[in-house]
Amino acid sequence: MHTSFIDNLIYFIDLLGTVVFAFSGVLVAGRMKMDIIGVLVLAAVTSIGGGTIRDLLIGATPVFWIKDSHYLLTIALTAVAGMVIARVQHRFPWYILPLLDAVGLALFVVIGAQKALSFGTSGVIAVIMGCITGVAGGVVRDILAGEIPMVLRKEVYVTACLLSGTIYVLLLELGLGHVASMFVSMLSLLCVRVPAIFMHLSLPTFHLGKDD
Repeated sequence: MHTSFIDNLIYFIDLLGTVVFAFSGVLVAGRMKMDIIGVLVLAAVTSIGGGTIRDLLIGATPVFWIKDSHYLLTIALTAVAGMVIARVQHRFPWYILPLLDAVGLALFVVIGAQKALSFGTSGVIAVIMGCITGVAGGVVRDILAGEIPMVLRKEVYVTACLLSGTIYVLLLELGLGHVASMFVSMLSLLCVRVPAIFMHLSLPTFHLGKDD
C-alpha cells in the first residue's frame, strides 16, 4: 500500500483521537464547573499529554503539537464545540465518558506504538509507549479534576491497552499490513474495554487482609 496513504491515515487517526480525548476533557471540566480556561486545559492535557510524554521519552523533539499547530487548533475547536453541545444536552448518560475514553485509547495506543517503532524502539518498548500515549493524558486530566485516575481503579483499562499494543506489534512482525494491523489492534481494545464498561468487569484487587 502506498506510503503516503498510510501516513495520511495515521495522521487522521491521530487527529480523531485528539478530538475524542479533548471532548472527554470538556465533559470532565463541565462536571467540575470549571471556567473556559479550565476547559481548555483539561481538553489539552487529555488529548496531547500522553503523546507529549511519549515523544520526550523516544527523543521525537520538538514534540508533535509544536511541529504541527493543527493539533492545538483541533483542541480549541473541540473545546468550543463541546461546550456548546454540553449547554444544549445538559446531561449525558454515565457511560459516555468511559466510552469516549475507550475510543481514544483504541486510537492512541496504536498511534503511540507505531511512532515508537518508527523511531527504532523494540516491540516491548513500542507497546509501553502505546500505553503511555493512551493513558497518560487521562491520568493528568483526572488528577487536575481531583479524581482517582481510571488507570488506578479496578477497571479493565491498562490490560486492554497492553493487549491492543501487543497485538499490533505481533501482527506487524507476522507480516500483516500496517492498515490491517492498526484496525485489528483498535478493534481488540474495544472488544475488551466496552464490555468491561457495561458489565462492570474489574481486575482482582490486592489487599493485605481485613481491617482491624
